[in-house]
Amino acid sequence: MLDSISDIGRDLSIIHTPPEDRRPIKTHVLEFDEDVIRDAIRRELARGGRVFFLHDRVRSIGGMARFVERIVPEARVGVVHGQMKPKDIENVMSSFVRGRTDVLVCTTIISAGLDIPTANTIIIHRADCFGLSQLYQIRGRIGRSSRVAHAFLFHPDEAQLTQEAAARLSTLSDYTELGSGFKIALRDLEIRGAGNLLGEEQSGHIAAVGFEMYLAMLRETVEMLQGREHVVERVPRVDMGISAYVPSDFIGYEAAKVDLHRRVAGAESLRELSELRDELRDRFGVLPEPVDNLIFLGEVRVALQQAGVDSLTVKGDRVAVGGFTPPKGSAELSRVSREQVRIGDRLYSYVSATGVLAYVHRGEGRGPRRLVEWVVNDILSLLPDGPHEGWFVGRAPSEVT
Repeated sequence: MLDSISDIGRDLSIIHTPPEDRRPIKTHVLEFDEDVIRDAIRRELARGGRVFFLHDRVRSIGGMARFVERIVPEARVGVVHGQMKPKDIENVMSSFVRGRTDVLVCTTIISAGLDIPTANTIIIHRADCFGLSQLYQIRGRIGRSSRVAHAFLFHPDEAQLTQEAAARLSTLSDYTELGSGFKIALRDLEIRGAGNLLGEEQSGHIAAVGFEMYLAMLRETVEMLQGREHVVERVPRVDMGISAYVPSDFIGYEAAKVDLHRRVAGAESLRELSELRDELRDRFGVLPEPVDNLIFLGEVRVALQQAGVDSLTVKGDRVAVGGFTPPKGSAELSRVSREQVRIGDRLYSYVSATGVLAYVHRGEGRGPRRLVEWVVNDILSLLPDGPHEGWFVGRAPSEVT
């Protein structure tokens, strides 16, 4: 995003360094639970702190205050909202700041301009009804001291949550480290859509194309407006039907997961992906199968880009490669019949009119990875100059016989 925007003359700086002694806010996303609320309030009061209880409905805010008084009878509860007289608001807030009120049941009137170091727990009722940037700002009312702060985001039954609401709450739960505001803003952009970024309208469907694709489209448009030639990168489509993701028990930080996906997607050589696999083993230990599959898919993409093909699809024991054109004069390829060719030891069907090269394994069952590795490496062996730097999928140059 920064690269695309900077191309049209805008600079953006990001402050990553938090104030001294600040700690990340522990964020809990839960279904509404009276026992959890009681324990959270009592835990904060036991360490001499204050609690915000946000209920953004003036009509029922009195009832919510009585609910808090019922479950935590020892707590001194105050109420504040924007329809109160200014003098009354001032008196309630003064009582809360001075420690004469333990729990402040409030609306979003507290979302900006407050700095109360003793308030280090916030409970948000119906957090699913708030926007992502609004929740982030509200969460920022706590954690303004050296104490660990806790934010409890309560929602109704998960079956009632919309997909967008679930994504917003998940983002707040994932991005808790200090300085994560910009990442949350980008995620908010992806969830809601950026719309016509350079025009007056601000509505769109970024989710329909994906954030990375949106940035590529934006960059292409900027280059066109600047009169620069845009080179379209040919990215093969790979459909293998295998699980490829980063489990939370392998890498817990969302930012590190995103970085791994981007490194795999941006890799330009098999050597780079092999080094990435070694780096992950060194940092995190044995790779789970989904992570190894993710890197393998990156290797297949890089290899197919070298060969200039369009797609690879696996269905059962059949591997089909689309957009394949046999290199002329390759010693590794021989035509057996009009629609059959042999590459090395394997027999393929090939229809020149459609450019589809297909291999069907007949024999002992093999997994999709092994079949794809065979086919992709056969195709790499046909390249006039051989594979880039001598690398094959799953084999370094020193391992090739």
